[in-house]
Amino acid sequence: MTLLEVNDLTVKFYTQDGVVTAVDNLSYQIESGEKFGVVGESGAGKSVTALSLMRLIDSPGQIESGEILFKGEDLLEMSEEEVRNIRGNEIAMIFQDAQTALNPVYTVGEQIAEAIRHHLGHDEAEARERTIQLLDRVGIPEAETRFSDYPHEFSGGMQQRAVIAMALSCDPDLLLCDEPTTALDVTIEAQILEELEELADDFDTAIQLITHDLGVVAEVCDRVMVMYGGKPVEKAPVEELYYDPKHPYTVGLMSSIPRVGDDRDRLQTIPGTMPDLVELPPGCSFHPRCPYAEESCTRKEPPLLDPETGEEAAGTANEHAAACLEYSGELQGGLDYSVEINDSQGEPTAVNPEGDRND
Repeated sequence: MTLLEVNDLTVKFYTQDGVVTAVDNLSYQIESGEKFGVVGESGAGKSVTALSLMRLIDSPGQIESGEILFKGEDLLEMSEEEVRNIRGNEIAMIFQDAQTALNPVYTVGEQIAEAIRHHLGHDEAEARERTIQLLDRVGIPEAETRFSDYPHEFSGGMQQRAVIAMALSCDPDLLLCDEPTTALDVTIEAQILEELEELADDFDTAIQLITHDLGVVAEVCDRVMVMYGGKPVEKAPVEELYYDPKHPYTVGLMSSIPRVGDDRDRLQTIPGTMPDLVELPPGCSFHPRCPYAEESCTRKEPPLLDPETGEEAAGTANEHAAACLEYSGELQGGLDYSVEINDSQGEPTAVNPEGDRND
């Protein structure tokens, strides 16, 4: 069952430097209970997309057009009061920085209990009991005692666990996770991701996981959408994306993932930087950084296509689609890369056009 359906979403920010198109004609869907990854560099539009789902785009930003259908109802057509009843209740969000997400003048327990009282109508004793159960469930020891502690008394990992408990406090149907492990070391990151995945299954909650790290997506997600310059450039089930990537940007991201046993002196990088969203390059916005770019790429913006048929993607949940002129037969030189399997690790290995292996 489709839980969330985003159709042709466009979000712009009106700044002194010009109009920034942060999200451009974006469409995707998430099924109930699904774990959906959104991947891209900083500036790709990932976080703005999540904030749009929560109706939290503030001035000078504006949702220009599109639909955000949640359980069949358009969030963009709802009143602010209707959205407030959904926000934190049916749709919850875990922000990048847990420390700033928690109010420093209230105890952690009070903050979680307040959301429970507001959305679920529990009295103070019931809210306290549920909060302690949640703190314990997310791995905070001595939960009853920690209920009365302030955010600064928690470590970074414990703060993130508290934020997860708050997000899950009202049994949301959809959990938006915006780089939830950015500030944590790799050991704590692995623990948080494992717990987040288990909790989502236990609570039957769908996840939209926003990250720049394809390795994180591989651990958690069922499907993935790769964004660049505010647009989707590839969508696929996660295994298909890893073993058969179809867009040069995806290949570049895969090639930059560090792996155990990697004997290279330096990781492979994608040349250049994310384009200026005030004035995107004409044609394919990735062409200034793409090793396969041709003159046609500077003129024509490729739609999402089915790589097998060359037809425009149908928008179904499990399709594999990529935005590249290769799949409409307009790229003369083709895409000269492949993906091999590292036998020792069982991992996909991107091979770039110069033949340097990511293994």
